[in-house]
Amino acid sequence: MIKRLVSLSCLLAAATFGAEDAPGWLRDAASLKLPVYAAKTPAVVLLSEERIVVEESGRVTTTSRKAIKILNREGRRDAVARMIYLTGTGKIKDLRAWIISPSGDARKLAKEHFIDAALSDGNLYDEARARVVNAQNEVDTGSVFGYEGIQEEKSAFTQYDWNFQDRLPALVSRFVLTVPDGWRAEAVTFNHEAVPAAAQNGTYSWELHDLAPLEREPGSPNLAALVPRLAVSFFPSAGAKPGLGRSMATWGDVSQWLSELSDPQAKITSDISDKAKALTDGAATEFAKIAAISQAVQGVKYVSVQTGLGRGGGYRPHTAADVFQKQYGDCKDKANLMRTMLAAIGIKAYMLSIYSGDRTYVRQEWPSPQQFNHAIVAVSVSAAVNSPAVVTHPQLGRLLIFDPTDEFTPLGDLPWHEQGSWALVDAGAQGSLIRVPSLPAASNRVERESDLTLSAQGDLQANVRETAYGQEAVELRRMYKSAAKSDFTKWIERWLAAGAPNSSVKNVESTDTYGEGKFTLNLGLSSEHYAQMPQNRMLIFRPAVLHRRDAVRLTAIKRTQPVVLEAQLFEETVHVALPAGFKVDEMPDSAQLKTPFGTLAASWKMEGGKLVFKRRLEVPSITVAPGQYDALRDFFDQVTGAEQAPVVLVREQ
Repeated sequence: MIKRLVSLSCLLAAATFGAEDAPGWLRDAASLKLPVYAAKTPAVVLLSEERIVVEESGRVTTTSRKAIKILNREGRRDAVARMIYLTGTGKIKDLRAWIISPSGDARKLAKEHFIDAALSDGNLYDEARARVVNAQNEVDTGSVFGYEGIQEEKSAFTQYDWNFQDRLPALVSRFVLTVPDGWRAEAVTFNHEAVPAAAQNGTYSWELHDLAPLEREPGSPNLAALVPRLAVSFFPSAGAKPGLGRSMATWGDVSQWLSELSDPQAKITSDISDKAKALTDGAATEFAKIAAISQAVQGVKYVSVQTGLGRGGGYRPHTAADVFQKQYGDCKDKANLMRTMLAAIGIKAYMLSIYSGDRTYVRQEWPSPQQFNHAIVAVSVSAAVNSPAVVTHPQLGRLLIFDPTDEFTPLGDLPWHEQGSWALVDAGAQGSLIRVPSLPAASNRVERESDLTLSAQGDLQANVRETAYGQEAVELRRMYKSAAKSDFTKWIERWLAAGAPNSSVKNVESTDTYGEGKFTLNLGLSSEHYAQMPQNRMLIFRPAVLHRRDAVRLTAIKRTQPVVLEAQLFEETVHVALPAGFKVDEMPDSAQLKTPFGTLAASWKMEGGKLVFKRRLEVPSITVAPGQYDALRDFFDQVTGAEQAPVVLVREQ
């Protein structure tokens, strides 16, 4: 009788709520009381949870849950769930999503809101797919969007990492790991004080509450350097023979594992050997030989390749012969091809694992290949190679660092977001972390010469020659090669108009000297009424007609996040031909600023009948703490004030 009553109660509950009702965990999350957030906060994460169960066989089951409350119309874009899997080693067993309206009514999203698609278009190698549910057009302000997904995979790793939040505030964020009996787990916390684990019977749980939103601020570090992150490693019991990948306790372990994956893929074929020798035939120096091969590999088409466990969880490159024949591949394919071609002419090179997009992402205290998302090369060079991109390894000697995937950065230079990063030389037992060089400001400099002619009516004619080096040249090169010529010219016109209103461009000429790492612009422009003319007897104008394109603009009064500055040097000399019948009445005093954030020198003087204005600004590669924000802002305010200081001309009697 009791069993019958229980069954009847279950039927009544089903009739009341039906299959459309939200699960209990989502209802509980939706009932949480919210703190008061700023009106611009788009949404709040009520619950973010990932539960991972590891079996000795190597099978891993992951259950992901998330509940988000929409606070304003902008927050609707966060009503999306996305789960990525590799077809060769994993599958999505289930993905469901619900919406709870502000009134409390719940509904389960139907199949039309779900898609399953490859992550790239028609890539033969790609095994990565995504299951996505999109409810952006279904939610209103005050709604709660929630989803639950279950994924199974065969893992190549005994490590996981977990971000406790993104930019949204989070009320409850939890990572739970269950391992077989006798196994142990260890964790390291980044960007937050250590988060202790609650451990019981092989289940470890890490949890944070009430995480504040992270607003976007100009020049702030990458989000991964701001949000609390958890890095977890787990280890089998003594004598266990798990089906999981190798445990990694040291960077030597990681180097050995990566080398075992990539070294067999670097076999030299006759085609590769012939091509390498042809490319370097006639090259007079060691650097010239490396440069010839580097440019050839940069020309190999880049495609993002995601592959499964049989390929080392996506860490094993395709064979150099395969990539050479097909002329396309991802970053590790291109790096592997370059080191193979170099080996064909007797130059040793290594794969170098690095994180692209955030130079602070890789942390020494967690030896894991999962800290890397990119592969470049480290070329063994002699003392004859003199480059700021060379670093000395304690066992491997002098290594020239190069990224063959970045088609706009030549040999001897490094992308800004890789400079200063920790990277792993994949050299078997000799492999270890190295600090990628941070190139000096002089390597990323802009030199500008401006000749101005001012008329008695205040009209301006200007001819400007600007030469950019290093990453400053890369930015111009990327824009020039990635856009139509007309679009590049329009960009130049907008830049000129910002400093000289009512301007018109007479000519735009560009020269890309790629091998020397420089890009030159020759510009001609005119600007009507550039100078102010009060009472028809004075002309007031700024000799600094063109703005610095990389000017730091810190307008906010307060700051919560650090400011990241890139090392760079800007120098300009301006010669101004004054109009007949006018003389200098007022000139600014010379300016000299020297601070930890940079130095500025600016001067104005008459020379050979012309007004000569010079400015030189040098900024180091530095991350400025929020507590120094007022001093940093004051420095750049003074820089702007000095550069934009006016000169006053007066009519001669």
